[in-house]
Parts: sequence; C-alpha cells; structure tokens
Amino acid sequence: MREALLAVLLPEPSGITVAQAKEALLPKLPQALFPGGATAGWWLKAVQLDLEAKGIIQRAPVKPVHLYRLNTFLKG
Repeated sequence: MREALLAVLLPEPSGITVAQAKEALLPKLPQALFPGGATAGWWLKAVQLDLEAKGIIQRAPVKPVHLYRLNTFLKG
C-alpha cells in the first residue's frame, strides 16, 4: 500500500483527494493481498497517517482532504 500510494501522489501542493488516490492505486495493489480492493480503504488511511507523521506526504490546506508527496522525500 505504501508503494502504491507514493506512486500515485503528485509532488504539487494542490494534491489529489483521498478518493482519487484510492481509485488510482487500486490497480497497483496485489490481488493476493487486496482481492477486489477489499480493505484497501482501511489500509490507505493507516498508511496515509503513517506517511504524514514521518513527513513524507502532507495535506493541502483545502477541503476535502487533498494529499501530496513532499519533494524532500524524492531526494533521499
């Protein structure tokens, strides 16, 4: 889930909504772990919060929640 989420998030601060991120990452998830996207929403939220806490992604100051990848992550 972490790899799939980071792959779909843009580095632009306008970001994408959580719903858009989920739709974009579903095809990237292994069917063995997420058959038909089952539990993907729960795991997306858990990974989102983890990456936010680590300073790898951030929320844009708009509603609904928009997420984007920080450029500092790309350097390391």
